[in-house]
This record gives sequence, structure tokens and C-alpha cells, in this order.
Amino acid sequence: MKIELLKLAHARSGDKGDTANVGVIALRDEFYPLLLREVTEEKVKEHFGEIVKGAVERFELPNLKALNFLLHESLGGGGTLSLMTDAQGKTFSTALLRMEIEIADEEANNLGLL
Repeated sequence: MKIELLKLAHARSGDKGDTANVGVIALRDEFYPLLLREVTEEKVKEHFGEIVKGAVERFELPNLKALNFLLHESLGGGGTLSLMTDAQGKTFSTALLRMEIEIADEEANNLGLL
């Protein structure tokens, strides 16, 4: 089955120049291994498509049950240079929570997601 990250995590985002920073935090400890497995640099880059022109970096924070992503070259030059509606990346967290991941029905049931 497909499930939106919104069911598994909450997120915060912001910016540093032309790089958006998105933190994804598991809603429950048992969701963290699923985030580790499914929310990869490649899948995040694919999810954002042409918005992210540079690389995507992922950092794991197991003590917080969180992942942090840097989306390079995603803000049209940054807050003072960009004509983008969200030049400071505040909505990137909401956009990432709309990403869908594949999960087996049995795993979803075991995690209480069905």
C-alpha cells in the first residue's frame, strides 16, 4: 500500500542561502526504521523534481528519531535574490510530508497504520 509521510512524521523547514533544510521527525519511535528505509536522498530528490536543481543530502539523527535533508540549489538563489513565492523554504516541510512511500500491508498492520 502507499502511505503519505504525514501519517508517520512531522517536519520543519527553513533555509540557508540557496539550500532548503527539511527535518523529518517520526511521530512514534517504531516509525523511524521505516523512515530510514524509505525516505532516501534519491526518493526525496525525485519527489521535489525540478525544484531541487542540486544534490540532496541526508543526515540521520537516531537519538531524535529524525532525518535532516539539505536540498541544494532549491531556492532560486535564496531569500534576498529569489523571486520564488517561498524563497526561504518554509513550505518545503509540508511538501515533503505529501510524499508517498510503499509499505507492505502486513507491516502497516503491525505498525497500527491500517
